[in-house]
Amino acid sequence: MANSKAMIDLKRFKKVFRNLSPSALAEDSIRSGQGSLSGRGAISVLTGKYTGRSPKDKFIVEEETTREDIWWGEINYPIRPEAFEGLAGKMLVYLEPREVFVFDGFAGADPNYRLAVRFINEFSWQNLFVHQLFIRPTADELHNYRPEFTVICAPGFQAIPEVDDTRSEAFIIVNLREKLVLIGGTHYAGEMKKSIFTVMNFLMPQRGVMPMHCSANVGKNGDVALFFGLSGTGKTTLSADPGRSLVGDDEHGWSPDGIFNFEGGCYAKCIGLSREHEPQIWEAIRFGSVLENVMVDETTREADYNSAKYTENTRAAYPIDFIPGARIPGVARHPSTIVFLAADAFGVLPPISKLSYDEAMFYFLNGYTSKLAGTERGVTEPEVTFSTCFGAPFLPLHPSCYAEMLGERIRRHKSHVYLLNTGWTGGSYGEGQRMKLPYTRAMVTAALNGDLETVAFDRDPVFDLMIPTECPNVPSEILTPRNTWKDKVAFDAKAKELAARFAKNFEKYKKSELQLRK
Repeated sequence: MANSKAMIDLKRFKKVFRNLSPSALAEDSIRSGQGSLSGRGAISVLTGKYTGRSPKDKFIVEEETTREDIWWGEINYPIRPEAFEGLAGKMLVYLEPREVFVFDGFAGADPNYRLAVRFINEFSWQNLFVHQLFIRPTADELHNYRPEFTVICAPGFQAIPEVDDTRSEAFIIVNLREKLVLIGGTHYAGEMKKSIFTVMNFLMPQRGVMPMHCSANVGKNGDVALFFGLSGTGKTTLSADPGRSLVGDDEHGWSPDGIFNFEGGCYAKCIGLSREHEPQIWEAIRFGSVLENVMVDETTREADYNSAKYTENTRAAYPIDFIPGARIPGVARHPSTIVFLAADAFGVLPPISKLSYDEAMFYFLNGYTSKLAGTERGVTEPEVTFSTCFGAPFLPLHPSCYAEMLGERIRRHKSHVYLLNTGWTGGSYGEGQRMKLPYTRAMVTAALNGDLETVAFDRDPVFDLMIPTECPNVPSEILTPRNTWKDKVAFDAKAKELAARFAKNFEKYKKSELQLRK
């Protein structure tokens, strides 16, 4: 494996199905019993034990060429090259007598910055997933296609921790030198998507591009908006706006020329999905889409999006052109508005607040949200978390790298920045209720249209945030969160507790930055 790089000899496998159509992949998934057809034609699959990402099973190979660049610690766990080589050899032996499915695609809608990525899959439904989630080459591009990175995904192959230096039977290992990613022991397809996002987060800064965990859309006048946030905070939902063109729902790059989508599809969290509130996503779930861990009625085959029988982290994967008016290719100019999304389980952050430059840097580096149920293995109810840059699990470099790039771009392009609470109001989780989606959409619309630039603001005494006193189509009383709590004393205590957590977390970041600069 030492000289393999991204090139794996496909002739070594029993049979290779390369770049099959979505129809052919869907047929094989059903025929082989991997999935079933839902009422609207999407392939429905269950991922078993792993219904979300398994961050403690993700590793980066520690070797000489990249060792000094990686932000090692609780996020990026090292693994020895010898352990990687051993697992890679055993995985290939496991796959050789089997049929494999290969998809050749790209990460990056801008041809100047895209990465050619080959996926080798044990299961046809997972090959359908990457076919729809990444950028599909033209026939001419496939003719001379040469992968720059390869992902081998074999869920049926399990590691032996005491032999393979892993933490469980599951593993996601990124080898930046060999340009190879190994995924085994887990059926959760999102690991493939996020492993390449990790790779892009390493490669793009070297090329002057800021990688971002955000969704993006474009208004009729060409104005661009970014929505930063962790899984479950509303990136996909809020960017799928019938009045604007979707650029992408999760991962983008900000180059000297503008922004571009890393992907060619969407991966929507669909617990509680309704046609009324999210019509674009609802209609996108049809033939060619993949449903993960969604309860489907055995008789009618209709999906029950309100059921969490298997997990709260129910998912739908579909190509971006299933969204009407999506921007293809996914490139756009520099953003005029940036929105940070936080699903605040404390219920004390304002529904929307305008950030100064310094405040934008503070909240970007803190990356506060509540980790929602099911998003990661073992999370069963919202947990307060700080994920720097709104994407710590996918950042191989120190956060200062990404923060400095964002700060420079905000200054240069004079982008307006807002903090939006898509979490709880009227009380903490278990007492209050989730912010109503129509109100959240109205606040986003006001921010994008410039309606908030002319209203009066009040200064929050605890978080020192600027809160608008009015917003079109939103009751004024909910804009100040203290007004929505019956127990004002309890609110004050919770607000001070969260503010203290912000300060403590930021101190931890500053210490790590000082160590880095030394």
